Amino acid sequence: MSFLRLGSPGFGAVVDDGIIDLTAMLPGQPRCLRTAIAGGQLASAMEYVEGRAPELSSADVIFLPPIADPAKILCVGLNYAKHQAETGRPDVDHPTIFTRFADSQVGHLQPMIKPDQSIRFDYEAELAVVIGQGGRFISEDDALSHVAGYACYNDGSIRDWQRHTSQFTPGKNFPGTGAFGPYLVTPDEVGDYRKLPIESRLNGEVMQKATLADLIFPIPRLLSYISEFTPLSSGDVIVTGTPGGVGDRREPPVYMRPGDVIEVDIGIVGTLVNPVVSVANI
Repeated sequence: MSFLRLGSPGFGAVVDDGIIDLTAMLPGQPRCLRTAIAGGQLASAMEYVEGRAPELSSADVIFLPPIADPAKILCVGLNYAKHQAETGRPDVDHPTIFTRFADSQVGHLQPMIKPDQSIRFDYEAELAVVIGQGGRFISEDDALSHVAGYACYNDGSIRDWQRHTSQFTPGKNFPGTGAFGPYLVTPDEVGDYRKLPIESRLNGEVMQKATLADLIFPIPRLLSYISEFTPLSSGDVIVTGTPGGVGDRREPPVYMRPGDVIEVDIGIVGTLVNPVVSVANI
């Protein structure tokens, strides 16, 4: 996980009874999770953690996005059949890709911000894939070996701004609208990602529910396709799409409002929890 403690960023390993601080403790003294991943040091982290007692609790830190400053955040739209159907979009031969900026993200337990410019602030439960070993022209057969780990993501969307034109970018990049966390879970802990459940809950009510087996374009296809047009680097984030049940397509629509709490639950990957607030002109 990545965190802020006493005003300084750091990262650590989550264990049953707390957090083991890894900041500057591994070979090369990486001070952030992205640098540790780029140095191939996740295995060293597990060795360091073995037998150690945690120094911190979650109450001692502020959660940051697991990768706070990725070079690329590439999001996939319309990647579950039920969501594609509820939007009325046709079948496509290639994934729909758009970008999100790092400064639009917040961590676990941090407020997602509804901008004053809109009341159509929607939730999107998604699985995020963090790249470990970068590369170009990655084959589908080899793609999962390039994954450092998985995390929950809420690709919060300002729906009217998303539809100002055919391009999604404005509605996906208001400050504080995308939530990422609580932590990174390595592939050996997850096993077959296709068996993961994915669910969103708004104020405790289930809004979306599916499994990762329902992806139209599975993760190996996404990584292979994306790496054809751009080189992937350690710490890049691929956000894989949301199931049906988004608020904008309900009758009547359901949007996130100040005072709400939104959760994204992906089984062993964790539960990402964020309150919703409104901040003028941020």
